[in-house]
Amino acid sequence: MSAEFAAGKATGDRSPEGSIRVMVVDDSAVIRGLITRMLGDDKSLAVVASVSNGLMAVQALAKTDVDVIILDIEMPVMDGLAALPKLLEIDPEVRILMASTLTERNADISIKAMTLGASDYVPKPTSTREISGGDAFRRELLEKIRILGSKPKRGLRRTPAETPRPVAAPRPTPSIYPPGPIKFRAPGLLRPNILAVGSSTGGPQALFAFLKDVRPSINMPVVITQHMPPTFTAILAQHIERSCQWPCQEAKDGDPLLPGKILLAPGDFHLLIELKDGKPVARLTKDPPENFCRPAVDPMLRSLVAAYNGRILTVILTGMGSDGMKGSRAVVEAGGTVFAQDEASSVVWGMPGAVATAGLCSAVLPLAELGGHVMKYLGGKV
Repeated sequence: MSAEFAAGKATGDRSPEGSIRVMVVDDSAVIRGLITRMLGDDKSLAVVASVSNGLMAVQALAKTDVDVIILDIEMPVMDGLAALPKLLEIDPEVRILMASTLTERNADISIKAMTLGASDYVPKPTSTREISGGDAFRRELLEKIRILGSKPKRGLRRTPAETPRPVAAPRPTPSIYPPGPIKFRAPGLLRPNILAVGSSTGGPQALFAFLKDVRPSINMPVVITQHMPPTFTAILAQHIERSCQWPCQEAKDGDPLLPGKILLAPGDFHLLIELKDGKPVARLTKDPPENFCRPAVDPMLRSLVAAYNGRILTVILTGMGSDGMKGSRAVVEAGGTVFAQDEASSVVWGMPGAVATAGLCSAVLPLAELGGHVMKYLGGKV
């Protein structure tokens, strides 16, 4: 480990042209070094700053162009939550990945951070041994950095005029899906009796915005699968209830689906819906992950097709991967309807892009318009 990384200093912008520029912020020099070496194995990534607290991160960002920041939560001088708004004030388009251990307190802070502008989180192992030997942590970290760092910036950075900084060359950004017009389909012939939502990267902040516009007065159950680990999903349900004024809880096996209430898939369980005595109830399973996820959107949607005979409105929000595409196909083939978030407003246009480019959607809209469109559709005005 170099002396500057051990001391927690900005290194300046030394990134090869076209690479994703990363800042690592953690009060542990050992963890900073381990993460830096992980990223160093990928030639598309370059660590341009490594610092030990939030204040140093703010100072480094003012001088260095950065695409993605890995931000620890608990640090001296200035913690991650305090640093977050200051970092976004300097560069509103920088992608911030909260590094959080799987504790209830840190889950709560991470979700709060996402409501304040953080792009996503990564569950951080509790020991350096787990980090250095954790293939799952390395794989998730690298994938999220690549996805978040690939989105082009629009030049909204607000750096003080008196602070000189190196400006990196623009990086070409390949599209996830081939360019071309989206083919829309007419809404399904069956009026929905349930709203099903799927989301992943960037999902918490998208859910908050969406559910503030979709009101419990729709008088139907809502089920949500958000890719998250245990502990995080329970905290997310609490935040949804507080922020959106929706009754919301992490689903338990056998819970009834009730109008005007939200059931959220718990971490590490698929949420399925089946009929018991003719009424829909939640079933939690430990079936194998689908699309590398558990909970996953596809099995939830498949189960809804059987339980609701296609009377389903599905909304796919921001997220990496293609989870929800196969399930959405089953929904529309059964007579249901699918809406998706558009690319410009998505943190990652993976999941919504998959359903949109597959021709499964009746509407693809900015997040700010999506909830209102759902209300109009359910009110018979679309």
